[in-house]
Amino acid sequence: MKGIYLVVFLIFTTQIQAQVQSKDSLLIDYDAVENDSLLAEILELEEVVIYRNKLDAAAAKDFLLLQNRVYVVYPYAKIAADRLTILNATMDKMKTAKEKRKYFKIVETYIEDEFTGKLKKLSRKQGQILVKLIYRQTGITLFDLVKDQKSSWKAFWANNTAKLFDIDIKRGYDPFSVNEDYLIETILQRAFESGRLPNQAPATPIDFNNLDKHWHELQMKEKK
Repeated sequence: MKGIYLVVFLIFTTQIQAQVQSKDSLLIDYDAVENDSLLAEILELEEVVIYRNKLDAAAAKDFLLLQNRVYVVYPYAKIAADRLTILNATMDKMKTAKEKRKYFKIVETYIEDEFTGKLKKLSRKQGQILVKLIYRQTGITLFDLVKDQKSSWKAFWANNTAKLFDIDIKRGYDPFSVNEDYLIETILQRAFESGRLPNQAPATPIDFNNLDKHWHELQMKEKK
């Protein structure tokens, strides 16, 4: 669990040290998306379909902005989960606490060197989505990760720091109840099918057909 804590903890510490963008736009977030494909998406806003219906131009723009944020941060969530698996497997083989502390320090330094520069560039909204996606991949809230692997005090401090950036580290990922999470899952499933993003199974299996049906039925009820 320490690996994920380190990656996301860097979001908060580097956002304090750097002048983080308070809001992002279609142009700000697009550094992780090919310009040509992005332009094509903008020109075809009317083709965006959610709840089995076309979105209007404003809703389509919001969806594409969310889509790009997911494209930017999902790789970090996947890497964090991958590194966590390796980290835990390696530390389980170590016999003494001293060996584990030494190895963890090496990993900590490596992660800081690899991710700090990149995470400084994340916007607040991207940070919010990253926290959700890390929960999707691990099944554990960031607050609990910090509490379990560091201390209750560090979890308290991290939570208060996160609130400065409108990030709730106690929140998980619930696409059946939270509309934004459903939209994120929709983006992920489409990206997996198209090959835009590599598929990594979530900690808790998600039946997307049932999920899509659930939100479609909710929309139909609201229209009555």
